[in-house]
Amino acid sequence: MQLKQTWRWFGPEDPIQLSEIKQTGATGIVTALHQIPHGETWTIEAIQNRKNIIDAAGLTWDVVESVTVHESIKTQSGDYKKYIEQYKQTLRNLSACGIKTVTYNFMPVTDWTRTNLDYVMPDGSRALYFNWFDLAVFDIYILKRKAAADCYPENILKEAERRFRLYSNQQLNDLTAIVLFGIPGEKKLTVDELKSQLDNYKHINHATLRQHLQYFLEQIIPVCEAEGVKMAIHPDDPPFDILGLPRVVSNKNDVDFILNAVDCNNNGFCFCTGSFGASRENNLLKLIYAIDDRIHFIHLRNTKRDEYGNFFEADHLNGDTDMYAIVKAILFIQQKLNTSIPFRPDHGHVTLDDIHKNTNPGYSCIGRMRGLAELRGLMLGICRNNGWK
Repeated sequence: MQLKQTWRWFGPEDPIQLSEIKQTGATGIVTALHQIPHGETWTIEAIQNRKNIIDAAGLTWDVVESVTVHESIKTQSGDYKKYIEQYKQTLRNLSACGIKTVTYNFMPVTDWTRTNLDYVMPDGSRALYFNWFDLAVFDIYILKRKAAADCYPENILKEAERRFRLYSNQQLNDLTAIVLFGIPGEKKLTVDELKSQLDNYKHINHATLRQHLQYFLEQIIPVCEAEGVKMAIHPDDPPFDILGLPRVVSNKNDVDFILNAVDCNNNGFCFCTGSFGASRENNLLKLIYAIDDRIHFIHLRNTKRDEYGNFFEADHLNGDTDMYAIVKAILFIQQKLNTSIPFRPDHGHVTLDDIHKNTNPGYSCIGRMRGLAELRGLMLGICRNNGWK
């Protein structure tokens, strides 16, 4: 039994149409109602409207990615209890529409962060890239965060200063737009808005943010149990602190804490090989064995790190992650469960005709289709070799 093959789609405004997705080999859709402001309740009508569009294309809406957690919940400030109640109602409404797997993250302020959206690969395709030197340029010289320099080692500080002197105003503006890019289809933060939101975390450390995550889980998981909804928390991307913000879904200690915070199968993970794999400290096989049957959704992509911890997103079967070993371990769990776990080819290079098209960063069609094809072949070979249907 292969994993359930899905594709992330950002809704009707996505440059890639459902009719095209159907031709890739994917059968399920991963999407969200990005037009609804963070924290507001998703109505049954809005959910069903999106579901009807997907059904009409001959596909199924398998996973929500994401129901975003409002910032006030993470900081436990303002109307955070109201937002938790609205989150619960969204989960009930999704369940009523037959959608039972929900991905979310608990990253403070920013979502995924990169410093280059068009890193040129040796074959001419383009990838996403994270570079500590450029992040330091943004943090110290553009954001001008207080004491930002204290967060970086001397070699990064020297290179960041050199780059800042060399970069043109246009290059600095481009770097700012990339760091603040966020989720396609959602409102972008400005530098001033980012500064304001960072202030809300001045007195929140890792321990406090963990407590807030546990409280959130204690509130929503009983609703999930009643509704049969599986929550799949996505790891931090990248899996280390940035911009002075604590991150609490980055490593084995974080995984153990979350699993034990509410020890229930509904409280699970979206296992993202790209996010966890960006840190050389993470042993992905140990993480898979730790999470086991509480892996509810899977992102498969690969990264390649350098000596400084900078990384680019490699081809799905290359990079620092042994994708054969990872997929085999996940398929073994699936055999135990006797059910198909949804996965999607996470990100893909901009290549071939897509180089001349408008695509969301990381979400080109041809690059992801190549990844999906390679992963499907890998899964088939593993299943056949082990006598799994």
